[in-house]
Amino acid sequence: MNKTYLPSIDQKKKKWYLIDAKNKTLGRLATIITTLLQGKNNAMYTPFLNTGSYVVVVNAKYIKVTGNKYNDKLYYRHSRYPGSLKIENFKDLQNRIPERILEKAVKGMLPKGKLGRQFYKQLKIYSEESHPYTSQNIETINSNIYG
Repeated sequence: MNKTYLPSIDQKKKKWYLIDAKNKTLGRLATIITTLLQGKNNAMYTPFLNTGSYVVVVNAKYIKVTGNKYNDKLYYRHSRYPGSLKIENFKDLQNRIPERILEKAVKGMLPKGKLGRQFYKQLKIYSEESHPYTSQNIETINSNIYG
């Protein structure tokens, strides 16, 4: 009789990846990040366990979009009070809070629920080159290999 194998999850063994978002396309980069966060690149991937890694993204200010999305893509936020809907286009949001663009793209691709919130906490996004995780053993990912 076969036994079901479940991988043990040790926070100390989780890998850290560094991705440079300079001149990368928003959607393609978000899928790479989501894959790493969920651990789908690992042989020990289990859909209901957090076997993913930590992902640090730098240069989020320089992310690109294709077509007319630079002027036409809209981002909505609402405080749940009547009449408080705020609409902002990609260009304005990139000037104001460049990290939020990538955060919203990745969060929309993650599973909804408790596990998705755990994955989201493992994502660190910075608009410039510097980040405070230099002491971690960070492996640089060349996102050009993914397309």
